[in-house]
Parts: sequence; C-alpha cells; structure tokens
Amino acid sequence: MNSGSEVTANLELADSLLAEAATDKCALAVLPENFALMPERGTDKAKHAEQPGEGPIQDFLASVAKRHGLWVVAGSMPLVSPEIDNERVYGACPVYDPGGEIRAIYRKIHLFDVDLVDKQESYRESRSMYPGDDLVTVDSPCGRIGLTICYDLRFPEMYRRLVDDGATLFTVPAAFTETTGKAHWHTLLRARAIENLAYVIAPGQYGRHPDNRSTFGHSLICDPWGRVVAERAEGNGIVAADIDPQLPMKLRREFPALDNRRLR
Repeated sequence: MNSGSEVTANLELADSLLAEAATDKCALAVLPENFALMPERGTDKAKHAEQPGEGPIQDFLASVAKRHGLWVVAGSMPLVSPEIDNERVYGACPVYDPGGEIRAIYRKIHLFDVDLVDKQESYRESRSMYPGDDLVTVDSPCGRIGLTICYDLRFPEMYRRLVDDGATLFTVPAAFTETTGKAHWHTLLRARAIENLAYVIAPGQYGRHPDNRSTFGHSLICDPWGRVVAERAEGNGIVAADIDPQLPMKLRREFPALDNRRLR
C-alpha cells in the first residue's frame, strides 16, 4: 500500500485489497504498518488513536474480516497508551479471525530512533509512540504466528524467543525507509526465515508519503528455507503464496539447528 493522511481513503483501499485476497482464496491476509494512516506529522497519530476493541478503524477491521472470511493481521494502527500523554500512542497490530473477533494485539516493541547522516534523514518514533513490552504469538490456519513490526526485524533475539513460544511463521508489516530498504530489507527477512526455519510474511508501504519521506515497498513472502516465493516491488496490490503449516516443523526435524543451540 501507499497510505496517506486520509483514514477513510486508506480503509477503502485496504478493503479492496482484502477483497482481492479473498477472491484469490487466501485464508490469512497481512496489512502493512500504518495501513490506516501515514500522517504528515508523527504526532497526528494521537488524533486517530483508539481504545483496544473500540473505534472506527477496529470496527472496519472486524467487519472486513467477517465479510471476506479472512484472518487479518492488521499491520499497525494507533492505540491509546495508559500513560497520561495525549501525544504518544502504541503502534499496535490487532489480529482478527474470520468471525470478526480480536484474537491478539501486539504493541511494537522496538521504536525507530535513527539518524541516517549521509542521507540527512532523522527518525524519532519515540516522540509520538510508546514501546510495547510483550511478545505475542497467535494460532492461525497457517501456523502459529509470531507478531512483529518493521524495526523489530533488526533484533534477531526477538525472533528466537518467538520460536521458543512455538512460532512457525513471522509477520513483519513495515514502512521501511527507501534508504535502509535498499540496503537491508531482503537480507534481513531471508535471514530471519533461514535462521528460524520459519515463513516470513512482510507487507510494506511503498512510495512517497505526506511527510515527504519514501518507503521501500517490495512486499514479499519467504519460505522456511529462505526462498522468496512471492514479491511485489511497488504499486497497490496483493502478494500471495501457498503456506504449508507442516513444513517448518519438518525442516526443523531434518535440519535441527534450533535444537543444536548451546547459547540461549
């Protein structure tokens, strides 16, 4: 997706893409980070923040999951924090089943506070967001999902802990910058798949956004052997692949690198 600052327009686009996924007989759909809102200013997220289980964005997600009969991993959206701070939110990823019920909510743990000096780019997610604290997995027809968001991808210890919690598939909804995406996106995603013998589903934002920054796109799916089995570089659309829920465990038995660990 190339989401903008108008929530209604972004939800209409998401609805059309989820309808396309359902027509393609997908069972699980994953939206990108910030699918409902890519604001001009990070602090604008607070204007659209919702309480867990309440609000127009979550009402849309429950409705669309039920209407299309999909499991929906809803990228990320702003949820209010319990702190007394009206300007910062959680970047949260709720998961809906085909009945429109919330099965899990993951709050982004690692916030993107980075200075890319050569590119004269600076990012401070902590100015508008709180970090989450809890790892979250959820069972789905495609396997047990380890939920992560964007910058989490650079912290391999998180993925190992999700594997220890039974994850056989990781979702990585992202809004990776164009600069860092060109350098590291494919390498990091394939590494997380290979070292954990797990599927990786990584839908991304692409193109220019209202804050005049560009995201890398290249939404893709990796299999547990690290092969990119489907990819879309840019453009609004879906990326789809067949998932074998038994394959990660089969590979882990045949190639027991996870069992051979000596440092934990």
